[in-house]
This record gives sequence, C-alpha cells and structure tokens, in this order.
Amino acid sequence: MAITVETLDKLERRITLSLAADVLKNEVDARLKKLARTVKADGFRPGKVPLNVVTQRYGYSVQYEVVNDKVGEAFAQAAQEAQLRVAGQPRIVEKEGDAVEGQLQFDAVFEVYPDVAIGDLAAVELERVNAEVNDAAIDRTVDILRKQRRTFAQRPAAEGAADGDRVTIDFEGKIDGVPFDGGSAKGYQFLVGEGQMLEAFEKAVRGMKAGDSKTFPLPFPEDYHGKDVAGKEADFLVTVQKVEAQNLPELNEEFIKTLGLADGSLESLRADIKKNLEREVKFRVAARNKAAAMEALLKVVEFDLPQSLVAAESDRLVAGAREDLKNRGIKDADKAPIPAEMFKPQAERRVRLGLTVAELVKANDLGAKPEQLQAHINELAQSYEQPAQVVAWYMSDRQRMAEVEAVVIEGNVADFVLSKAKVTDKALSFEELMGQQAGA
Repeated sequence: MAITVETLDKLERRITLSLAADVLKNEVDARLKKLARTVKADGFRPGKVPLNVVTQRYGYSVQYEVVNDKVGEAFAQAAQEAQLRVAGQPRIVEKEGDAVEGQLQFDAVFEVYPDVAIGDLAAVELERVNAEVNDAAIDRTVDILRKQRRTFAQRPAAEGAADGDRVTIDFEGKIDGVPFDGGSAKGYQFLVGEGQMLEAFEKAVRGMKAGDSKTFPLPFPEDYHGKDVAGKEADFLVTVQKVEAQNLPELNEEFIKTLGLADGSLESLRADIKKNLEREVKFRVAARNKAAAMEALLKVVEFDLPQSLVAAESDRLVAGAREDLKNRGIKDADKAPIPAEMFKPQAERRVRLGLTVAELVKANDLGAKPEQLQAHINELAQSYEQPAQVVAWYMSDRQRMAEVEAVVIEGNVADFVLSKAKVTDKALSFEELMGQQAGA
C-alpha cells in the first residue's frame, strides 16, 4: 500500500495511519485472557477470575497499551516503506474528520533528518597549535612535587611574613562601615604569594609579624566572583595570629624514592616527569586542534535543524546541570527551576555539529578502527600505576568503549579537516598551553 507523506514545514511531515478495529479488539481480548491466568482478585482463586471481572478492572489500560503498540508498529512500517529517516519521536493523535468504518485513524506528525551538504573545506583557514616540554616545565613540576610535601615551622617573633609562608589570621571587612557576607573569618590560613587571596590583600599581609594588626583598603575587581562586592572598595582589619615558614624537602635520593622511583636518581625523576608532561601536552594540543577543526567544519555547513533533536539535547543539558548542582550539595537540585530555553543555543550547536560529523564520517570512512581504539586505551592507561587493569576496565564495559570510540572518531574528523583546510601552524609555550603564567 502506498504511503502518503505530507510536508507541513521544512523538516516536518505527516502520515495518516489506519488500524483495523477488529484486529485491535482481537489483540485486546487475547491479552485480557492471558492476564486472567495470573491476575488475583478478592474472592477468587488465582487463574479463576472471570473474564468480565478482568475486563472491567484492566480493559482500559490493556486497550491503551495495545493501541500504543500497534500505532508504533504501523508508524515504523510506514516510515520504512516511505524510506524516511525519522528524527526524534513522532507526535501521534487521533485523526479528526470523517471516520472510516471499521478503522481507527491516527495522524503521526514528525521530523526527518536534513540533507547535510558539506562545503569546500579547502577554503577554510584555521590555526593548528603545537607545544613542547622544555627544562623549565620539568623544573616547575619538580618544584610543585616538593611543595606538595613541604612542612611548616613557626617563624621567630621578630620575622615578618614572606612569600611561601603560611599565615594564620583573623580578618574583618566592611563596605561603607557595614560588614558583608564572607568578609570576616577567624583562624584563617593561606600561603603568601601563591595567589590564594587578592593581590592587595597579600601585599598588606606581607611583612606582618605574629600579633600585628593592620587596617587597609581593598578594591574588589569588577569581575570578582562575589557579585555583591564586585567593583566596590572595602576596609579590612587584619590581625596575624601565626607566621610559619615553609620547609621544602631536599631533592635527594630518599625524597625521589617516595615518588615511586626505585633508583632514586634525579635523572629518572626528570625523565618520568617529561614522559607524563609530554602525554598531557599531546592530549591538550589534540583538544585545541580538534576544537579549531570543529569550528571550521561548522563554517561550511548550513541546514535546518530538527527541533525535536534540539529539544532532546536541551533536556539532556538541563539534566546535566541538575546533576552538577546535586554533586555540589545543593538541596532539592532535581527540582531546580532550570529553563531548557537557556541551553537552546548550546543544544543547537551540538546537534548541528553531531549531524555534520556523522555525515563526514559516513562519506569518508572515518569510523574508529579496532587498532585505533586499542591504541587510545593503551595511551590513557599509561597515566596509571597498573595500566593492564585500566585497559581491562575499559574493554569490559560497552558504555566506556562507546565513549572511547566517540573520541577516536572526533580525532579522525579533526585530522581530515586539518588535511583539507588552509592551516597555519603556531607554536605555544608550555605555560600558554597549560593555562599558566611563567613564574606563577
């Protein structure tokens, strides 16, 4: 039977589905009889409940279930016969107008996937970054490892706080003479010179001794995270309770062995650090270049988006936002009023990119090969003490493997785009790539 598909909008279609009433009735009767064999009812033994009682109690729900099942089957068959690529779930309602004897009719309204035409990638310009691990980066990491294991000892009373010292303070801040939320604390500790406090605050505390008090003005930056005080100036009263100097462990064989390097040599430590940093650099460079390639890809496509897919993606983003709030301990996070509309631009971009990538993968055979999956998992596992166990952990779970496959495919797509586009190479310093400032 020919299927008539009506075009309602750019991607919106409608199909009318007809179901024979007697077929539905026969299926309902069959399910009710099957249900009667196991259903329980007061005054009757199991399996002996009269069919009329079962029908009275369960007839409506069984009929609803049968209609849903049969309409779903009819829609799937019609879409297949019409060779339609259905996007999202159809909206199915009873058809209005003249009834057809012996038939129940439904209108299925749905969207189809768009035709994705990818433009000329050779005309796209993009920047590809690269970076290397130098001795300064290794030195910096060695310093971090030592600081992670440092101890503190109280300074003599005559010595003031210096960079690297841990100070314990009481402080109270006021704006226009009025205390503000989060502006006071007692017994608060921080490390001087390590960016834990605003620069003006650290400058004021630097040089103070145990027992000293000081009042000083502190202007909050316009972009300060506390919006109630951002852009305002506060007056702070600070009293230093304790000043402790840091003691860094000696960079010797004993210290190096505590880091898991059996021979305790500085050469082994630096080689191990370099290997780990190079792995991190590789991942970060790949992520930066992949993002640039995806942006370039979006510039050469233009097509209508199935709004059902956008809505579904918006709902996923809302669910993710609620889960994030829950993980941060926010009460009733699952009931938080988060409008899906605020995620619509992000959802549209994700859907557009997803459809574009899928088309590029299909047209150019960019799917993940088994050897690529294995290589990526092996590389991920090298960051752990027992790589073999990590590899087995990935390989044993279908969801985890699907995530790995998605990453590999994205890498294939990025490489393909980079191979076609006009690429300018740019060398980044290690600090630029890692989001650090030299000497910070």
